Amino acid sequence: MSNAIEQTSYTLPLGPVHPALHEPIRLDLSIDGEEIVDVDVAAGQVHRGIEWIGMNRNNPVQTIYLAERVCGICSACHPYAFVLAIEMAAGIEVPPRAEYIRVIVAEIERIHSHLLWAGVAGHEIGFESLFYYVWQAREKVMDLTEYLTGNRNSKAMYQIGGIRRDITEEQLPAIREALDYYKSVFNELQTLFLNDRTVRMRTRGVGIIPTEEAKKLCIVGPTARASGVPIDTRQDHAYSGYADLNVKAITPDVVTGEVVGDVYDRIIVRLLEVKQSIEIIEQGIATMPEGPLLTEPKIAKLLALLKKAEGEAVARVEAPRGENLHYVRMNAGSEALEAWKIRAPTYANLQAAKTMLMGQQIADVPIAFASLDPCMSCSNRAVVVDANSGEKSCLDGDQLHALSVEKTRRLQAELAR
Repeated sequence: MSNAIEQTSYTLPLGPVHPALHEPIRLDLSIDGEEIVDVDVAAGQVHRGIEWIGMNRNNPVQTIYLAERVCGICSACHPYAFVLAIEMAAGIEVPPRAEYIRVIVAEIERIHSHLLWAGVAGHEIGFESLFYYVWQAREKVMDLTEYLTGNRNSKAMYQIGGIRRDITEEQLPAIREALDYYKSVFNELQTLFLNDRTVRMRTRGVGIIPTEEAKKLCIVGPTARASGVPIDTRQDHAYSGYADLNVKAITPDVVTGEVVGDVYDRIIVRLLEVKQSIEIIEQGIATMPEGPLLTEPKIAKLLALLKKAEGEAVARVEAPRGENLHYVRMNAGSEALEAWKIRAPTYANLQAAKTMLMGQQIADVPIAFASLDPCMSCSNRAVVVDANSGEKSCLDGDQLHALSVEKTRRLQAELAR
């Protein structure tokens, strides 16, 4: 009789609703004991058809409202990319002052997004006091956002041809006070995340994405930079005021002298990017030129200009999670968009889920997957799979609506019995 122990594995579904996952996505984990031996990512839990809705708005100005709501945390970077694409297609030149204010608002959003993620990272490893401390610090940037835009979340600052609101001399002291606050707590945040033994034990060597794999998978943002790929749209394809601000991609070796590509390295990159954003905002408010905020302040004239526009464009901005693409196509004589397509950074970074989770333990899944900073509302698509043939087909807006109506009628018929 053989003394060998038979190796067995089984599938563990995680999500789409699970306390360890803060957004609806399902991970099908094949496990052997505590070790993960295979991973399948199933998105499509929160599809909203937002692109289709945007193309059916009367004009691109109305679609900005939707672009702001692709993601609650990224309510600056999505409209930023959208208006850039429209401006490129329509040949609209933006005033220099508006370009600088766009950058300042985007970097304020980056500070908020990275602090929010850092708090969630503390929560995922059970370090609740760290979570509460970071989110307490996050309140300062939320208050600043509300002071400058009128909202803590949806900022409503971006307009085709410029910016909706000015940053006045009277508001500059509040910006400087918030930046000084973050400079004062930065060393403590760095000590808590990078020197704490618990954080290091739970993140060093966990969720590794090697440099070459990061390049092959075409991942973006802090996730790519943490794997030693020095890409950053603000650096490589500078837009708006970034061309004057000399942004450099941050990689973890500036702190540790090496690149591992694990969760710990992703913490390093995001923390240093908070400091970098502070410096960018300080440069921006110090060198911001005077001048108008909009190329065309009268909406009626702007809409007339857009109606004559014909062409297509792709714009990209560096969102907090990475490169964010918006594609638009416009036809002369029609105010509505003919096409609008979004490629959010999470859609690219999900490709790395299998690489980073293979060989890990089940208990490492929450912090490893969270280290991608995934946003499912940015990246979900609706897909139907035929159980017999295995073929997949995407549903367009009309088909989704028809299915919804059919279900309503079916339920009404059942209730009437």
